[in-house]
Amino acid sequence: MNILLLGSGGREHTIAQKLYESPRCNALFVAPGNAGTTQIATNINCDVNDFEAIAEHIKKHQINMLIVGPEAPLVNGIKDFFDAKPEFKDLMIIGPSKRGALLEGSKERAKEFMFSHKIPTAAYQSFSKESLAAGKDFLETLKPPFVLKADGLAGGKGVLIIDDLKTAQDELEQMLTHDKFGKASEKVVIEEFLDGIELSVFVLTDGKNYITLPNAKDYKRIGENDTGLNTGGMGAISPVPFADKDFMQKVENRIIKPTIDGLAKEEIDYKGFVFIGLMKVDDEPYVIEYNVRMGDPETEVVIPRLKSDLVELLEKTSSEELSTVNLEVSSQSAATVMLVSGGYPEAYEKGKEINGLDKIDDEDVFICHAGTKQEGDSILTNGGRVIAVTAFDNDFKKAIKKSYRATEKISFDKMFYRKDIGKDLI
Repeated sequence: MNILLLGSGGREHTIAQKLYESPRCNALFVAPGNAGTTQIATNINCDVNDFEAIAEHIKKHQINMLIVGPEAPLVNGIKDFFDAKPEFKDLMIIGPSKRGALLEGSKERAKEFMFSHKIPTAAYQSFSKESLAAGKDFLETLKPPFVLKADGLAGGKGVLIIDDLKTAQDELEQMLTHDKFGKASEKVVIEEFLDGIELSVFVLTDGKNYITLPNAKDYKRIGENDTGLNTGGMGAISPVPFADKDFMQKVENRIIKPTIDGLAKEEIDYKGFVFIGLMKVDDEPYVIEYNVRMGDPETEVVIPRLKSDLVELLEKTSSEELSTVNLEVSSQSAATVMLVSGGYPEAYEKGKEINGLDKIDDEDVFICHAGTKQEGDSILTNGGRVIAVTAFDNDFKKAIKKSYRATEKISFDKMFYRKDIGKDLI
């Protein structure tokens, strides 16, 4: 089978590695890819939102399966684009329709879906520029901290949690009238704050059946002890030690099943991954958000733990035969530490040479490329999040130590990473 994977981050390198390991994978292409994917696949210089160019590459390379890594092409309707063209009727597409992708593309739509299908989540209201005054009044009815979410896609940075009422009201105005997050914040969802601990659950569904993948916990803030600005993610752990069997049974019964049943009831064309961001409040699960693809850097600790053939799983997803799958998962824990460019998530420089990658010789460590590019024999930084260092062990604390040991061998100018990944779980 010939496979095309869209994306260029750590998520895509990790998925590409697992696809590459499958005997079912004949030829693997990644668009646009990075310096890591070029070692195991053919990189294609193509924008993930240029559907016409992607179509040409699919025809040229006789692609059988298209896997959509990032959210933007899904929200922009890539599946609908190919479904509308008869010449692609046999193309297997992993990713939901544009209507299904609204679960991530609109925070308001996600909330409406959850309330409609009685899925536990925080109370909320939505506001636009025209209802700014009402939004400020609504904030006065809530207890701090205040949660403001840009309705649209904001690269994982569109959520603000603010302790002060006046600051929250000012930020609401910035979002709605001063384009703080561009078009993403033309509408803002304000919701009650849930006090608990976060985790992520991943599901692969064919629209009717599903399998639950390993859970994970990521670390979003740039600073240690969860301080500073939100990022795309600074590290992750899988499985989550506090998510025991009883808690995960609640998650399945109250959240996963109603979510998949809701997709079926609403006749939403959905074949792909569902990322469910959860908050554990006392011992009860609540949904914070949906994503319609795998998370990053959670992918770097979830996908490597799969012992099952990923290509086979995705084939079964496409043919609506997931009910026949018996998922095999490694009992080992995985931990990843993200190495980022100095200044990230604000302004940062690219083009810094990365040293020490050749010094990593531990078979229990996977170096996952995120924002990298190759120039000659050199690998250079090409993004905010640059490298994810993932390590495996029978105990998550040992996996964390392995990851940090490997991290110390890598260097580039102004490199930064958090030194407390997993510390809150010990």
